[in-house]
Amino acid sequence: MMNLARLPFRVGQGWDTHRIEAGRPLILGGIHVPCEFGLAGHSDADVLFHSVTDAVLGALALGDIGMHFPDTAPEWKDANSLQFLQHAIGLAAEQGYRLANIDSTIILQRPKLKDFRGAIRANLAQAAGLPESAVGVKFKTAENVGPVGEGRSCEAQAVVLLVLQS
Repeated sequence: MMNLARLPFRVGQGWDTHRIEAGRPLILGGIHVPCEFGLAGHSDADVLFHSVTDAVLGALALGDIGMHFPDTAPEWKDANSLQFLQHAIGLAAEQGYRLANIDSTIILQRPKLKDFRGAIRANLAQAAGLPESAVGVKFKTAENVGPVGEGRSCEAQAVVLLVLQS
């Protein structure tokens, strides 16, 4: 049987969702988006950082963000989700991998996020130690369908490629 830990590359997919809640800050990719609502969660509820973290953990077959940072642990209350992403990237490095690229999508009915694309992309790239050209950030609405389209939640999806460090 092939030693999977030494594959030249590994792909991971991540997904996260949080309820919308009045009075909370809206943090996406570590960037504060001015809005009358934010996302409910134990940490800062940054769905983009959470989905990328899950994608990295998935590529490594190390479970999900909740296994590493349980929402029942008081030390993660209101935590900056950058810590979660950095932890996952550190685990990849320990196994001899580095991030090669990220492709992500934030699904939110409103507000429109196009004016924040540059800041979110740049911040995610910096957090991941990648050039901006290796980081995709897309925005979608849910066309008024389901909890996202009804303005009750926000989702993010991410795919990452890890490559064996030479």
